[in-house]
Order: sequence, then structure tokens, then C-alpha cells
Amino acid sequence: MSTTCRSTLIVYGRHGMREARLEATRGGRHGLHIMSFEQAAVRLAGGFTRAIDEESLRAAIQTVLPETPMGELEGIKMLPGMIGAAADTLYKAWRAGIDLASRSTDHPRLEAIARLEAAVLAELPGGMMRPVDIVSAAIGRLAHAPAIFGSMEIIGLTELSACWRPLVKALAERMPMQWTSGPRAVPAWLKESGVAVARRDAAAPTVRSASAATAYHEAVEALRWVRSLLALGISPADIAIATASPTDYDDHFLALRADANINLHFVHGIPVVTTRDGQAAAALADIVVRGISQSRLSRLVALCRDSAPLAPLPDGWMRVLPSEAPLSTSSAWNQLLARLAPDDWPDGMDHAPALRAAVDLLAKGPDAALEIGDAFLKGRALSIWSKALLAGPAGAIDTTLESLKQDDGLEACVSVAWMPASTLAASPRRFARLVGLNSSRWPRGTAEDRLIPDHIIPRYELDPLPVNLADRRDFDTILATTDSAVALSRARRDSDGRLLGRSPLLATYDGEAYLRRNAVPAHAFSETDRLMARPQEFAADPQALSARSCWRDWRMADVTAHDGLVRSDHPLVLAILARTQSASSLKTLLRSPLNFLWRHALGWKSPQASAEPLVLDALQTGDLIHLVLDRALRNLEAADGLASADEAAIQAAVKEAADAVAAEWESERPVPPAVIWGRTLCDARALAGQALSYGNDHLPGSRSFGEVPFGGSGPKSEAALPWDASVPVIIPDTGFHIAGYIDRLDIADDGSRALVRDYKTGKPPKGDIRVNGGRELQRCLYAFAVKALLGDHIAISASLLYPREPLDLQLDDPETVLAELKIYLRAAGTALASGAALPGPDTGVDYDDLAFALPANAGATYTKRKQAAATERLYDLAPVWDAE
Repeated sequence: MSTTCRSTLIVYGRHGMREARLEATRGGRHGLHIMSFEQAAVRLAGGFTRAIDEESLRAAIQTVLPETPMGELEGIKMLPGMIGAAADTLYKAWRAGIDLASRSTDHPRLEAIARLEAAVLAELPGGMMRPVDIVSAAIGRLAHAPAIFGSMEIIGLTELSACWRPLVKALAERMPMQWTSGPRAVPAWLKESGVAVARRDAAAPTVRSASAATAYHEAVEALRWVRSLLALGISPADIAIATASPTDYDDHFLALRADANINLHFVHGIPVVTTRDGQAAAALADIVVRGISQSRLSRLVALCRDSAPLAPLPDGWMRVLPSEAPLSTSSAWNQLLARLAPDDWPDGMDHAPALRAAVDLLAKGPDAALEIGDAFLKGRALSIWSKALLAGPAGAIDTTLESLKQDDGLEACVSVAWMPASTLAASPRRFARLVGLNSSRWPRGTAEDRLIPDHIIPRYELDPLPVNLADRRDFDTILATTDSAVALSRARRDSDGRLLGRSPLLATYDGEAYLRRNAVPAHAFSETDRLMARPQEFAADPQALSARSCWRDWRMADVTAHDGLVRSDHPLVLAILARTQSASSLKTLLRSPLNFLWRHALGWKSPQASAEPLVLDALQTGDLIHLVLDRALRNLEAADGLASADEAAIQAAVKEAADAVAAEWESERPVPPAVIWGRTLCDARALAGQALSYGNDHLPGSRSFGEVPFGGSGPKSEAALPWDASVPVIIPDTGFHIAGYIDRLDIADDGSRALVRDYKTGKPPKGDIRVNGGRELQRCLYAFAVKALLGDHIAISASLLYPREPLDLQLDDPETVLAELKIYLRAAGTALASGAALPGPDTGVDYDDLAFALPANAGATYTKRKQAAATERLYDLAPVWDAE
């Protein structure tokens, strides 16, 4: 039979309210009001009275703090964390019932805090009151209490803050009140309050304790325990997992929840950064705090494409940004935007002003965080951004966002619950698993207040309910209120491998089970867990079969399909062999057929980092010097020519070229720190000057060309060319088309001689070389290309120039070397077409950027194991690896 008389139920927390409402609905308890004691006090106080919520308090502190004299705290009041520390201190004082104003003469620190409290109260809306003011207003309206509340029952609480206790005693004199403690401890002050106390015997659950390898392993075992209970038909609403501080485990349970396909409700909320709106705010915070860059802007665009500053830009506009450029400075953005033409944009219109406005707004940094958020965010993302600005300083908004929580959208009353221990103590379930029972984690340690230390107000007075005692009380309460079973769990080591001690709360529980990380579980929590627990079932999985076959083949001395064997005359292999090759691609074909297949058939490549490096690597340094050489040579040829230039003219041209190249590089590619970058440019200028000054007397009156395209490569500049670059160049008897760029080409004024130079910025080899094991093909191939394009009558001199030494390595008898090289190229093409894309001497070496696709430490193990079989299969090609 339903009941219609008015009554009020006081519970702890939002989760307790939801469960109490569900129980009242199922029991047909009409007329029952469910609320917290604070809400009851506010209701009795009447009018527009409201409690001071955390967000409003932080906003008020943020507003008044700059103008409020803080005495000895003046020097730190604007530092990050001050708003949070001040809010915590005020809450502690209010909950403890301490009148800061009356005690302001006791100590200068209290005077400063009292001054801040007064300013905050003046800033807050009129209806917002401190707990002591709410209690005073409520006591003044006690005559209305019976009509408002009827009877009142307080359930699930083990303690009540000191500020509310006078109201409890006053209400007990006016209407029926009952404190339903059940098996929980009853606070001492309640005995003299006149409140009836209802108790019952403590539950006697089955208690088992266990230790897991790590906190992550604890989370895994917890979900296995949940799955075992669900398999027995136990309702999810009867199962809970708890710990003193859930933040330490939230990431583990979030990751495992998706894999387990279990409705695991986070009672305390999930981090906002795990949602799309939270990620949008985090992407913007990354730019505001650390500055704009291309990678950070790309992330923001993906999440906030429809924001007002970005909406005018056309689809695909990010393609106008150089892929390798970090664009991490304002000057880099200005250079880029200045040279963008309307034709560069996808729709053919000039959107540079709109992009410049967006970049300029983002570049304002933390001081304009509110303006930036209003422009780029909307809806829930903007709400998260605003809340983060209230919770902490704009300069640390990225850190503040990580601490914000939001509801996960699951219904608590029909889900397995993951919650703080304090919530489980107030709203018990039949089955509970307590994790994190390690020393210093449960119970947690206490520390003095950040603004009011113990020597000003003793800790027991300012915080009469310290966290360590609350943790102990919650542990005892959970054991006393859980009806069926409690599982206790701790981690043996932390994530860094350090040993962790047992919690003192486990002292009376012997027989701890030692859970091994690789043990076979009785109940797997997910498909992945099940497959790992059942090797026979996993062994039949196609992925497992493939992985096992690959590992077995890698361990064999013979070459297999997992080492690069493919079917003969594979269409894709034939297609890549028919493509136009470069000297570098042919080098890869000769020295690592497997890498050639991966790179050119599968399109694999190593990821290019857009972050600014500490120093340029060898390849980037070579590119920089080549760019300086090309521009300087063009400048000299545009004047009187390199052949007639003296040392001063060369150095002036190099300096001008280096400045221009540096500006372009900074806007398009990552650069090191300023000091290192300046040193790198100085070295580049020196090497370029030495390279251009070397051997100018060989071809007097010659014309010089730099970065000369051939075989179909497009020109890199508008400089004149010695030939038609679109004419194909084919190596006879091999079928290979070649193309590329010759670093420098000098042609005598009568056209009878030509000098081909390839610049090398590294160390020169020891002794004379021809093809150097297939590593050095440029001289021979470039000499052939020049003769093919200029005619057989011209005498060709091909060399490698090492300006650091300086050393010029001439290629003797290019015709003989080409004939030898053609044999090796035919053998390589034939071997690859027959399906032998096998490891070579360059496979797995230190500079192999595709070594990630090989077994670990491949150069020392895998390639040596396969060397004999690969050499035998590549019998006709292998001699090039030892060629001089």
C-alpha cells in the first residue's frame, strides 16, 4: 500500500539520491523528499537562499583576488593554484564553523583570509550564503520545519560537518528525526542532540584478499571478478568496485571498459578530455599554452572545423600548408601567408586574410584565453573551456582540463558501479571489490592546509574530518554494510616497478592470494582476455596463425614469403620496375630489394616529425647545403658567371643565397634552436663557398648549371637549362628509365667538354671507389645522362666533390663502369621480377628507416641468419655488394 504522508530522506551524494529515488519509486513512497542535508537547510532558510557552489566560489575569488590586499600572501596571490588553495581553505573554515572575521586579529594570515572572505561574499549573488548563514536563517524559520519536512530520516552518513550540527539539534526539538546508522559508527555529538538512532548488526560478508602485479592488473582482475558475478546471474546493480582515490585507476578502467563491453558506470564522472568536446577544448588549450604550430592547428581544425574563424576557409585548405613545416613562429606564418596566391587555394580564391585573422587570434596566448574560447568553441566544448578558466589560471588551462569530470551517461542503478569508497560507504551494494589497498594510498596521508598552517589554526580544528580517518571509517563501513562478499585487492608494484607496501587496513586479513599476471583466469572479462587464456582457441585465429607463421619463418635460415619472396611476374612488381627510377631508388634495388618493394610497391615510408629538432640530421644538412649551392650558383650565373667570379663574389653570392634559403627553410621545415640554427647556417655557407671555389680552372669560360633536371623531372627554378628536361633517358639493355637532378653541371664554351659534379657533405671514403658496393651510382648515371642528352661527341668528367676535405673523386672510364653497372641492374631487375625481393646488405642497418618492419635488432640477428640463403638466391646480383 502506498503512503502519502510527507517525509524527508537525507542521503549522501548524487549517487545516493539516485538510488534512493529508485527504491522509493519501486516502493510507492509518495510524498517522500530525497535530498542532502545542505539542500534541506537551504529549503528551510527559504527565499532565494542558495549554497555557495564551487564554480561560483572560484569565479568570485578570481574576480576579487587581484584587488584584495593579502598581506604576507601578496607575493603569491597571482600564482597558479592560488584560486584552488583559497577555495579549499574557505570551504574548510566554513564547514568547521570557524568565524574568520572574529579571529582575524589572532594572526596576519587570518586577517588576509578574512579580508578575502569578505570580498568574495560581497561579489557573490545576494542569495548565496555560507553554511553558518544558511543555518542561522533556517533556525529562524524552525516553525515551518514540520510542514516542510514532515519527519526526517538521515541514512548512510557516518559524520556531519560541524557547521550543520546546530541545525540538526534544533530540528530534533521540532519534529521527528531519525539517524539510521545501521552498522555504521555513530558520531559522539549525536548522543546529546535528541535525534533517535536506529542501528542494526553489521553484515558478515565473505572477505577475500589478493595481490595483483600492478594497478592495471588490479583493474583487469576486478573486471574478471565482475564477469564471474554476472555469469552467476547477479544483477549489475548489486556490484561495485571502489577505492579511496579513483583518479589513479580511471584511465585503466576507461580503457578496459570498452574492451569488456560491460556497462561500468563512473559514479564520480569521467575526465572531460575523453570526450570529443573535451578534446576540442584540449586542442585549443595546447595552442594557447604552447603556441601555434601546424600540428596543433591541424588537431584543432579536425575538432572545430565549423568554428567562426575557420568557417570561411574552403574544404581541404590545410593542403596549402607545407607538410614538413612546423610553422611554430609568427614570422613563419607571415612568410607563408605573404607568398600564398589565390591559385594555391582549393577554390581559387584568396583566403589568406581569413587564415591570418585566425592565426593572429590564436597567437594572443593565455591573456586572451576567454576571447579565443568564445571564437573557436561552442556548446558543451565552450562550457568546458569556461569552467576550466574558473578552476585555474589560463596559463595552465591544459592541466586544469585534465582534472575536470563529467557524467558518463550510464544509469547508475542498473550498472556495475566504479566509485569512491565514501560513496560506496553511503550506498552499499551486495558485492564489493576494494582496490588500491596499499600503504599511503588507502588510507591516504594528510597534510596541513596550504594557506592556514597548523601553528595558526590546529589541523584538528580546521579539518575535524581528516581524509585519513575518513578513509579508515569508509573501509570499516563498507565491510559492515556489504551483505554478500567483499574482495580486497592491492598492487605489488607501481608502474615503474617499485615495490609497494600493504595497507595497514589489511593487517587483520591473512591468506592473501597471489595473482599472477599471466595466470589463466576462471572468467575472462573480454574476448581478448578469453583468447589469451585459451591458447588452443587463439591458435586457430587467422591472425595468430599468420603471426606464428611469420615468427617461425623469421627464425629459419631459408628465405620464405615473410622474407620477401613473392610470386613470379607479379603485376605490381612489374609495374614498379617499369616506373622511372632515380639513382637512389636503383641503389635501394641493388642493395636491399626488400626495401625497394616496401617503399615503391607498398608505399611505406618512415613518419616525418614536424617538431623542431635539436640539430639537423645528415640528410637535412645535405639538403640545406644543396639548396644554398643551387641558389648561389644561379645568382653567379645571372651576373658574370661562376667561371669569371672571384672569391669575394662567390662569398657574397653564398651569403645572399644562405639568407634566402634560411628564410624559406624556416617557413617550410623544422629548425633547431636559434643558436644551433645559426651555427648550422654558418657551416652551410662555409661548405658552399668551398664547393663553388674548388676547381674553377678546369673549364675556363664555361657555363654552370645547378640542380639540372633530366629524364622528365620538373625544373626547380626558372633558370635556363642545357637541354629539354622532358626527354626520357633509358639505360641501354636494362629497360630502366632514369630521372633526377644533377647537383652541378659545367659545360665548356665550345661544347666539347662537360664536368658533372655530385656534392657530398659527409666524410669521404677511404681510397678510390667506382660503384662502392652499389652505393655510388650518381657519377656513372649522371655522366651517361649528360652524354645521352648532349651527344656522344662531348667529353664527360664525372666526380664526387667532398668540400669538407676538400676532395674531388674522379670516375675513371665511365663507359666501363656503366657496362659493369648494367650487368648488375639487369640482374636486380630479373631477380625482383622472379619474386626475389629479399634482404640485402642495407636491410636492417642503422640508417634503414624501414627497420621497424623487421624483427628487433635485425642487423645483428635476422639479416645474418638470412644472408647465405639470400645471397644464393640473388647469385647474379650479389657480386655488386663487394664491387669497388
